[in-house]
Amino acid sequence: MNIAIIGAGAGIGLESVNQALEKGHAVTALSTNTNHIKDHPNLIKINGSATSPIDLKKALKNSDAVLITVGTKNKKATTLFSDIAKTLINVTDELNFSSPILVITGFGAGESKNYLSFFMRTVISLFLKEQYINKTIMEELITKSTLKWEIIRPGMLTNGSSTTSYKALSSLKKGMKVGKISRADVAKFLVDEAENTRFLYQYVALTN
Repeated sequence: MNIAIIGAGAGIGLESVNQALEKGHAVTALSTNTNHIKDHPNLIKINGSATSPIDLKKALKNSDAVLITVGTKNKKATTLFSDIAKTLINVTDELNFSSPILVITGFGAGESKNYLSFFMRTVISLFLKEQYINKTIMEELITKSTLKWEIIRPGMLTNGSSTTSYKALSSLKKGMKVGKISRADVAKFLVDEAENTRFLYQYVALTN
């Protein structure tokens, strides 16, 4: 299948590119910096921005599934995630796009903030508050659109190897524990989900 990966230059996105290619898929990788993505016969690299309608349209065209994995190290107030959501909605409307779109935000966005551990609530409040405010807006825009969406909310990300023992939790419950998870495991979930969508129109928390 053809998988478009938006935010493919590092982290979860880069892991997803590598895993999708290993499984024999064709991949279109969009990133502001594709230098770290190794060349591959089944890979198309696009240097560009997820907030550019032209770049995003080029990446999405003819794709069977889309993975939105954009992140930022910016701790200040940002509109990056909501800007991506707005661009995505406009572009998919123009393309009459109907393939599933899997969107990475984070556990702590939207209603999930009420289920954070004390430690993670403190970390987000001190270091990631502005990111999560905008990720929540992103979720709201996408879930109110006509997109075939999934919202994926990983716990604290690590650089560990894939374990295949992670949990995908599709409901919020009192006392639930969402802790660390490797970027490799998040990527595995995304590629598996692209192949066989099980959680359409749901919010999924990922944790080890």
